[in-house]
Amino acid sequence: MCNPEDLLKHEVPHDLDTALARRCVDKAFESYSTRFADYSPTMTWASDRVANVGFSAKGIKLKGSIEIMPRSIGLDLDVPFLLRVFKNRALEVIEREIRMWVGKAKAGEL
Repeated sequence: MCNPEDLLKHEVPHDLDTALARRCVDKAFESYSTRFADYSPTMTWASDRVANVGFSAKGIKLKGSIEIMPRSIGLDLDVPFLLRVFKNRALEVIEREIRMWVGKAKAGEL
Protein backbone atom coordinates (compact mmCIF):
# COMPACT_ATOMS: atom_id res chain seq x y z
CA MET A 1 0.00 0.00 0.00
CA CYS A 2 1.19 3.49 -0.89
CA ASN A 3 2.18 5.79 1.96
CA PRO A 4 0.23 9.09 1.50
CA GLU A 5 3.49 11.00 2.04
CA ASP A 6 4.91 9.24 -1.03
CA LEU A 7 2.13 10.41 -3.35
CA LEU A 8 2.93 13.40 -5.52
CA LYS A 9 -0.26 15.07 -6.76
CA HIS A 10 -0.07 18.07 -9.03
CA GLU A 11 -2.25 19.84 -11.58
CA VAL A 12 -1.25 22.02 -14.52
CA PRO A 13 -4.08 24.32 -15.66
CA HIS A 14 -5.16 24.50 -19.31
CA ASP A 15 -8.04 25.88 -21.36
CA LEU A 16 -7.94 23.39 -24.25
CA ASP A 17 -10.43 20.83 -25.45
CA THR A 18 -9.77 17.24 -24.37
CA ALA A 19 -8.30 16.07 -27.69
CA LEU A 20 -5.83 18.96 -27.86
CA ALA A 21 -4.89 18.55 -24.19
CA ARG A 22 -4.15 14.88 -24.89
CA ARG A 23 -1.93 15.85 -27.82
CA CYS A 24 -0.07 18.21 -25.48
CA VAL A 25 0.48 15.37 -23.01
CA ASP A 26 1.71 13.12 -25.84
CA LYS A 27 4.12 15.78 -27.12
CA ALA A 28 5.34 16.66 -23.63
CA PHE A 29 5.98 13.00 -22.83
CA GLU A 30 7.70 12.43 -26.18
CA SER A 31 10.02 15.38 -25.51
CA TYR A 32 10.63 14.28 -21.90
CA SER A 33 11.35 10.71 -23.05
CA THR A 34 13.97 11.91 -25.50
CA ARG A 35 15.70 14.25 -23.05
CA PHE A 36 15.55 11.87 -20.09
CA ALA A 37 15.91 8.49 -21.83
CA ASP A 38 18.18 7.28 -18.99
CA TYR A 39 15.10 7.18 -16.73
CA SER A 40 13.30 4.71 -19.05
CA PRO A 41 10.01 6.64 -19.13
CA THR A 42 6.89 4.78 -20.26
CA MET A 43 3.35 5.96 -20.91
CA THR A 44 0.31 3.89 -21.86
CA TRP A 45 -3.16 5.36 -22.35
CA ALA A 46 -5.67 3.41 -20.22
CA SER A 47 -8.61 5.51 -21.52
CA ASP A 48 -9.22 8.71 -23.48
CA ARG A 49 -8.29 10.78 -20.45
CA VAL A 50 -5.98 8.67 -18.27
CA ALA A 51 -2.46 7.42 -19.00
CA ASN A 52 -0.30 5.21 -16.82
CA VAL A 53 3.30 6.41 -16.56
CA GLY A 54 6.49 4.90 -15.21
CA PHE A 55 10.11 5.93 -14.68
CA SER A 56 13.25 4.43 -13.19
CA ALA A 57 15.55 6.55 -11.03
CA LYS A 58 18.49 5.42 -8.97
CA GLY A 59 17.45 1.82 -9.64
CA ILE A 60 13.97 2.44 -8.21
CA LYS A 61 10.84 2.23 -10.34
CA LEU A 62 8.21 4.95 -10.02
CA LYS A 63 4.70 4.68 -11.33
CA GLY A 64 1.73 6.96 -11.56
CA SER A 65 -0.88 8.43 -13.84
CA ILE A 66 -1.72 11.50 -15.88
CA GLU A 67 -5.35 12.55 -16.16
CA ILE A 68 -6.81 15.09 -18.55
CA MET A 69 -9.54 17.01 -16.77
CA PRO A 70 -11.72 19.82 -18.19
CA ARG A 71 -9.45 22.64 -16.90
CA SER A 72 -6.26 20.91 -15.83
CA ILE A 73 -3.88 18.05 -16.47
CA GLY A 74 -3.42 16.07 -13.27
CA LEU A 75 -0.37 14.07 -12.30
CA ASP A 76 -0.31 11.44 -9.55
CA LEU A 77 3.06 9.80 -8.95
CA ASP A 78 4.15 7.44 -6.19
CA VAL A 79 7.54 8.79 -5.04
CA PRO A 80 9.29 6.47 -2.55
CA PHE A 81 11.00 7.96 0.50
CA LEU A 82 14.49 7.62 -1.00
CA LEU A 83 13.55 9.83 -3.95
CA ARG A 84 11.51 12.49 -2.15
CA VAL A 85 14.44 14.92 -2.36
CA PHE A 86 13.91 14.94 -6.15
CA LYS A 87 10.16 15.56 -5.91
CA ASN A 88 10.22 19.35 -6.40
CA ARG A 89 12.69 19.13 -9.27
CA ALA A 90 10.53 16.51 -10.99
CA LEU A 91 7.47 18.73 -10.61
CA GLU A 92 9.31 21.70 -12.12
CA VAL A 93 10.43 19.70 -15.16
CA ILE A 94 7.04 18.09 -15.76
CA GLU A 95 5.09 21.32 -15.31
CA ARG A 96 7.46 23.28 -17.57
CA GLU A 97 7.15 20.64 -20.29
CA ILE A 98 3.34 20.54 -20.16
CA ARG A 99 3.02 24.35 -20.04
CA MET A 100 5.32 24.68 -23.06
CA TRP A 101 3.16 22.30 -25.13
CA VAL A 102 -0.09 23.91 -23.95
CA GLY A 103 1.36 27.24 -25.11
CA LYS A 104 2.25 25.75 -28.48
CA ALA A 105 -1.26 24.31 -28.82
CA LYS A 106 -2.84 27.69 -28.07
CA ALA A 107 -0.55 29.28 -30.70
CA GLY A 108 -1.70 26.70 -33.29
CA GLU A 109 1.69 24.97 -33.40
CA LEU A 110 0.42 21.42 -32.78
